Amino acid sequence: MRAVLGIGNIGSRYQQNRHNAGFLILDNLADELSIKFQASKGEYNICGGHLKQVDFYLIKPVTYVNNSGIAAAQFLDWKNIDFKDFLVVCDDINMETGKLRIRKRGGDGGHNGLASVIYHLQTDKFPRLRIGVGNEFPHGEQASYVLNDFSEDEEETMSAVFKKSSMLLKDFITGGIDVMLDTNSKLYNDESSSKIN
Repeated sequence: MRAVLGIGNIGSRYQQNRHNAGFLILDNLADELSIKFQASKGEYNICGGHLKQVDFYLIKPVTYVNNSGIAAAQFLDWKNIDFKDFLVVCDDINMETGKLRIRKRGGDGGHNGLASVIYHLQTDKFPRLRIGVGNEFPHGEQASYVLNDFSEDEEETMSAVFKKSSMLLKDFITGGIDVMLDTNSKLYNDESSSKIN
């Protein structure tokens, strides 16, 4: 069994925000697999299924980004899976829009949602897929930037991101983080990051 948690803010006003890249990636995969998110008993919406005989879940916290770790801890209390089989997807302002980075573990990189997950799980030993959303904003306006929607030009780039991310997430589900990294490396000649063209 494997699980993927996307980080974002619940509610229609945030739906297309840069900060909701994690939610957008999971929504796209759920649509592709014809599965729908439903409310759970915890602080998250969830859907799941089977790919190549592997059970999986997709998880979207119903808290705001800064409390994403609550859902992560609740889910892992319910389903006792290894941290290596729990992937977190989030936005990253430290990378240009359209760039992806996969890591097996690591710090929060200044992302409050990742910081919350690390705090509530009391470990950073879980894989993550970070989605570059750029950082073209004046000093002190980071919050406004990430809570704005993608521009029309960025939406075209993000369409390519969705396509690649779906492939990578399906590889993670069916084969784990090493298979995901291997696919990324073979297709884009870089096991840790790549630029969507």
